[in-house]
Amino acid sequence: MSHTTTQPSVTPATTGRGRMRRPRASGDRTRDGRTTFWHSLHAEWIKIRTMRSTLFLVLGTLTFTIGLASLSGSAAGSDFASMSPADREAFDPLATSLRGYLLAQIALGLLGGLTITSEYGSRTIVPTLTSVPHRARVLASKAVVLVGVALPVGITVTLAGFLAGQTALSGAGAPHLALTDGVALRGIVGGGMYLALAGLFGLALGTMIRSTTATVTTLFGVMLIVQAFAPALPGRMGDWVSAYWPPIAGGQIVTSVRDPELLGPWAGLGVMAGCVTLLTAAAFVVFRRRDA
Repeated sequence: MSHTTTQPSVTPATTGRGRMRRPRASGDRTRDGRTTFWHSLHAEWIKIRTMRSTLFLVLGTLTFTIGLASLSGSAAGSDFASMSPADREAFDPLATSLRGYLLAQIALGLLGGLTITSEYGSRTIVPTLTSVPHRARVLASKAVVLVGVALPVGITVTLAGFLAGQTALSGAGAPHLALTDGVALRGIVGGGMYLALAGLFGLALGTMIRSTTATVTTLFGVMLIVQAFAPALPGRMGDWVSAYWPPIAGGQIVTSVRDPELLGPWAGLGVMAGCVTLLTAAAFVVFRRRDA
């Protein structure tokens, strides 16, 4: 007796109108629990928005920058009349009003560091890596969200400092800049870019160090202490550090009087960007290879 085996028919999935349904790409699949890069971005946005330190750092930096710009502008404007001809020629109204970037770079660097060190401190890094096992995606989403926050905040900080400082200089009768001046726009936008790079610098440090305290200490050392001691270093070492140390080189973007011994504004910002890129690449390697 013969047996006939009937193969089950396989029909493609169709929509309600009889058309074939396009299979989901692996990056679009969400019903099976997988997350896309956009989900990671959304999660990181919620984290940085709900951190109490975010609002504190942003508002504190803005207040300090405006206050310091007003005080520096008033003091420099009062002293300008008694300056020597050489000091008047070297007077930098842009740098006078944007001195607050020195603290702003620490604040945004700390914000960048906290986006990762806070997770290690609270051990929320474990569920984060469980829900998104692709570590490169986790760190990339943190970096994208951080830039999305730090860049507009940085531009706002430099713009507020510029307006406060130039208003004080103008009121004292000292040389000042208009917002429409090319050098002013370069300082405001470039200064915001520098502060965003400082945030990424902090993120890279925090990824490799993991400790918030150690990250803050390293930020102060790299961005302020070395800069303060650079002129005291012997011989060519001092000249090299003053010209090429990334935070010093990048800080030239907020100056309007060029020092011939230092890099130009955009070249200096490029040095800072290159350093941050290398450090971020190293952080990616460490983050992928080290246990949570």
